[in-house]
Amino acid sequence: MRPRELEQWLSQVDGFEEPKMELEQYRTSGHMAAQMLSTIHSQFNDIEDKAVADLGCGCGILGIGSILLGSGYTVGLDIDTDALAIASRNCSEMEVPMDFVQCNIISVADGEGTPLAPLPLHRGGFKAFDTVIMNPPFGTKKETTGHDIRFLERAVTMSRSAVYSLHKTSTRRYLAKTADRLGVEMEVVAEMRWELPATYRVHKKKSVDVAVDFLRFSHKDQGSS
Repeated sequence: MRPRELEQWLSQVDGFEEPKMELEQYRTSGHMAAQMLSTIHSQFNDIEDKAVADLGCGCGILGIGSILLGSGYTVGLDIDTDALAIASRNCSEMEVPMDFVQCNIISVADGEGTPLAPLPLHRGGFKAFDTVIMNPPFGTKKETTGHDIRFLERAVTMSRSAVYSLHKTSTRRYLAKTADRLGVEMEVVAEMRWELPATYRVHKKKSVDVAVDFLRFSHKDQGSS
C-alpha cells in the first residue's frame, strides 16, 4: 500500500472525544502516522508478517496502520478505557483485526486512583513482539514528567527487534544516553514538524508547531535491517 493510500485510510480513524491532559492525549494525524509506518515498512521491513505492539495506542491509529501494511499480529495497549473503546470502534468500522489490552504501562492510576495491573511483558519473562511502535507522552508536563523514558524502557523490554517512537527533538541527547543505558542503538530516522492543535482549555494559540524526532531503537544483536 502506497503512503498516500495509507494516509487516506488512516485519516478516517476517529480521535479522542474528550482528551485527558494528565495523559497528554493528542491525536496523531493520518499524514504523520502514514509517514512513520510507511518508513518502518519499506525501509526496515519491521511490519509485514511481524508481531507488533502499539504502546499507548490511544485511538489505535498506528496499530490499525500496521495491520493495513500486513502485520502478522497487532496488539494495542493503553491505560485509558475511553480511548480503548474508540480504538475498538475504529477497528470494527475499518474491519481490521486488532486486540487490545488495558494495562499500566507506567505507574499511572486510573480515574478513581486505583493502580491498574502492571504490564506483564518484561525482561524477566518473554519478548512477545518483534516491533513496538509508539507516540508516547513527551514527558514535559508536571503530570507526565519522565513518562517518555518509562515508555521507552517498557518498549525495549517487550521488543525482539526494534522500537519506533516520536520524541521532542530537544530531548535527543538525553534519549541517546538512555539508549546506551538500555543497551540499544538509537537512530534518528527523520526530523519532523508536528502541528499540535489547541486541545485543552489552557491552550491559548490555535496550534503549536513542535519539532520532533522519529527515532528507531534497535537491539544491538539486531542492528539495522
